[in-house]
Formats: sequence, structure tokens, C-alpha cells
Amino acid sequence: MPDTTFQAYQVTAPKQPAELVTLSRDDLGQGDVLVRVTHSSLNYKDGLAMLGKPGVVRTFPLTCGIDLAGEVVEAGGGFAAGDQVVLTGAELSETKPGGYSQYQRVEAESVVAAPERLGPWGAMAVGTGGLTAMLCVLRLEAAGVKPEDGPVLVTGATGGVGSFAVSILSRLGYEVHAATGKDSEHPYLTSLGAAQIIARDELSGDPRPLAKERWAAAVDSVGGTTLANVLSQISYGGSVAACGLAGGHGLPATVMPFILRNVALLGVDSVHATSEARAQAWARLDELFTADDLREVAVDAAFTDLPELSEKILAGQVRGRYVIDVAGA
Repeated sequence: MPDTTFQAYQVTAPKQPAELVTLSRDDLGQGDVLVRVTHSSLNYKDGLAMLGKPGVVRTFPLTCGIDLAGEVVEAGGGFAAGDQVVLTGAELSETKPGGYSQYQRVEAESVVAAPERLGPWGAMAVGTGGLTAMLCVLRLEAAGVKPEDGPVLVTGATGGVGSFAVSILSRLGYEVHAATGKDSEHPYLTSLGAAQIIARDELSGDPRPLAKERWAAAVDSVGGTTLANVLSQISYGGSVAACGLAGGHGLPATVMPFILRNVALLGVDSVHATSEARAQAWARLDELFTADDLREVAVDAAFTDLPELSEKILAGQVRGRYVIDVAGA
């Protein structure tokens, strides 16, 4: 790395939005791999961090961005200079400097080689959202959910996790029902493989302890009342992979789906996922998609667009994924 300065988005104090700052090599984090970051992505969690919302950044100052992809500049931890690598989660933008920086030093144990077909751009088109969706599908598969069992519901279907969950499940042969409150996005969800669109209002009323069985399984990134309604409508022996709380962290449900229908609620976390789970998820994603395939769910955005995009993602105005051009800042 040349002895030069570079740009990054940092949060410098609690409840304050991130600022575009100029850093030097001395400002980089701890770790044994130095990466020239070429791409990052935008996740709901990034929006929270960028706008100074509580619950994400836990030490100050800290560089934002929970995902990064780029080229190794200085060899270390089994990686050679020139290697293309990817890092998602692993407490980036929580306790460790993240991917919204043109250079970053990271720990080798959390880094993986960029997937062969996806490459760095494709990996960030997937990002934490797509990786989390794949981890959810892996949990459902491990629970024994099969395409022939019946339809699978995806909530928050136009978001980063939801869009990928719809696409992944469809490509694996499942009948996918996609829940959204945006009538204008029905064609988009159909293009991803959704067989049926479910109105969000159907899942927003007061949950019943048990309702009519509708779905064999579900991927939920919303939480709250939505998740409670989903649980009450899962078929006997079905499973729900829960990974988000865009609709709230509460769960106004009863134990009835669990004790009368043998329903399983499976928690999915991508931040601390094991290296084995990450490797399995990335391998499956690389089998299912090429970078070109992802043009339908991901668009490019400039580094300087991040503050505006952060406002939009928290307002529910972002569809699919944004790939952030960090190198072009």
C-alpha cells in the first residue's frame, strides 16, 4: 500500500451520522490481511449505522460497512498479494472497522476467497443480504424441508434478504409465495421466480394462535406481528427461518404452533456464522448464480451516494441490492 491518504465513512460519536473522512495507513484496523477495497454493499444494518441509529456501532470512531470485497495488497494469513477476497459480517461496523473505506486491514480467519463465478462485484451483489438468505435456505434444508412439501413463504420479499430468498428458492425448485406491501413490485417479484404474491396486510393483523395451514416453510426477515402471523399458518411439521426485525423485535405469538403443529422456529445469524457455514453458503451461491444473473436484483451506486441511500433503505424505499463502487470514490 502506498503511503497515501484515502476516504472512508466513519461514525465518530454516538447518535451522530457518518462523515466522509480522510484516513491514512495508521488509521486502519487490526488484522493480518490488508485489502484494497473495490466494492461494498448496502444493507439495512448499514443504513442504521450510517445515520447514527443505536444498536449497531459499539465503539467510536468506527468505519461503517458490514461487507467488503477487493484485492489483497499485502500477503498474510494464507492469502497472497493480488488475491480477490470477500468479507461479510464478522462484527465489521460493530466493533471492527468496515468496508466503507478504500483500504482496510482485516483478520484472515474471517476472509474467504471471492467466489469464482461471482467475483468481487457479484459477491457484493449478494453481500450480507444474499448470504443470510442462503443460510436461511440451508437451515430449512437441514430441517428436512423439500420442494414437494408445499409452498414456501418469503416475507419482506423486495428487500435484500427477501429478494435473494425468492430467487434461491425458485432456482431450487420450490413454489415461492412472496409477501410485499408494494403493488408496483409484483412484476419484479414474479421475475425473481415468485409463483404467488401475498399482500402484506394479510400478515399484519392481530395474530391468531392457530390459523389455516398455508405454507410448508418460510423465510422471515421482518419479525414482530408478521412473524407471529406466519407461524400460525405453517403446516404441520414445517419450519420458519427467522433472520430479521425490520417490523420489530417483539413476537406476539403463542406456543400453539410449536406444541400442536410441531412447527420449528429456526434463528439465523450471519454475523458470527462459522467459517464452515460461510464456505458452504458461498459455494451454493456460486453454483446458483453468475454475476450477470444478479443484474436483475443489484445495481451500482457511487460511494458518495451512501448517505442518501441509507435514508432510503430505512424508509423502505430500496428494492434488491446496491453494489457500492468504493474504488471509484
